[in-house]
Amino acid sequence: MTRTLLLGQTLAFTANPFNAWPDEATRHSSRGGVLIDGGLIVDTGEADALRTAHPEAEIIDYGDALILPGFIDTHMHYPQTGIIASWGKRLIDWLNTYTFPEEMRFSDPAYAKQIAERTLDLTLAHGTTSLTSYCTIHPESVEAIFSAAADRHMRIIAGKTCMDRNAPDGLRDTAQSAYDDSKALIARWHGQGRATYAITPRFSPTSTLEQLQALGTLWAEHPDCLMQTHLSEQTDEVAWVKDLFPDAKDYLDTYEQAGLLGPRAIYGHAIHLTEREIARIAETGAAIAHCPTSNTFIGSGLFDLPGLIARGIPVGLATDTGGGSSFSMLRTMAAAYEIAQMRGTSLHPAQLLWLATEGAARTLHMQDMIGTLEPKSEADLTILNLASTPPIAQRSSRAETLWEALFPTIMMGDDRAIRAVWVSGKPV
Repeated sequence: MTRTLLLGQTLAFTANPFNAWPDEATRHSSRGGVLIDGGLIVDTGEADALRTAHPEAEIIDYGDALILPGFIDTHMHYPQTGIIASWGKRLIDWLNTYTFPEEMRFSDPAYAKQIAERTLDLTLAHGTTSLTSYCTIHPESVEAIFSAAADRHMRIIAGKTCMDRNAPDGLRDTAQSAYDDSKALIARWHGQGRATYAITPRFSPTSTLEQLQALGTLWAEHPDCLMQTHLSEQTDEVAWVKDLFPDAKDYLDTYEQAGLLGPRAIYGHAIHLTEREIARIAETGAAIAHCPTSNTFIGSGLFDLPGLIARGIPVGLATDTGGGSSFSMLRTMAAAYEIAQMRGTSLHPAQLLWLATEGAARTLHMQDMIGTLEPKSEADLTILNLASTPPIAQRSSRAETLWEALFPTIMMGDDRAIRAVWVSGKPV
């Protein structure tokens, strides 16, 4: 098999930029390269040295474009692609008005296939090479996203969304069927190719304690699966959970009582947390998916990224499509920056990139597979044009450092900034 050597600027992390100065946590080459063989990264370094060491490699030269690990979306809803950017509702109204009627359609395998393929093509066009998605209660919806990802050789994390109350007829299962369907889907997909199964209760308001406990039992039987759900997205949601679970200490406790708290758990949003919840998330090694465009679009609140990072909680960025208003991880980084500014913290470009690449991979326990440019990592890459539009180009042309050149693309970039995307060692 012919090796391929990609040349351009390269940027890799040597440490977590939240724990070290960005220049000390990164390794930048203005003329670097990434050598790919058989779907894996086998070498990185300076361009001239790599060309000399690997004269047989096919050369693809991206000039001064920036070669990065592919972006990773840690929380999204592919069934909501068709209703992204729907107007003017709070969370519960938004679910009832837009989400639930749309999700009813995913009992149709052909429709599920259509939207799954559309979603993955849109995310790839925006430089996202791996994603974590909720499906619907229909096993057909799970089959559709896993199949579409396999066709594109993408790493995918997904699961059947389970709900047995407070949802319309046709979108409710039971504790037993949630367990049975999810168990069958785990057997069919988990660990097959680049697929990982995530046990997926939507959130406590739409699951009885019996269903949550059934899914907790399933997770105990399959502890290498991930578990994803929502937590403390809006204040009225938190109050609703208190009414539904009067004996629980707090929202997080509704999951912990059911065995749904642990190091492979990913909680979406987590804006309105109590001190006890923060401490328990940190103690157990659970992770949080930060969904900034969704949190502003639906009016949920300002996520305390610096505070939670300081407690040692793993955080990854997420679009939360379609509550989130963009498929772009660049736009998501920009929104994360803006929310942090509202809380008095200026996130560095290195920190924003970390949250969308290696940091995101760490929330998924996949840092040995994706999210880095290290040898043996899977060759999922995004190549950024740092002068993709006239406004960005005129600003980046004045840059005296990499960070000054990169930041305008983070703040103003979109799919036009994506020069190329590689998935599993092949160009998309």
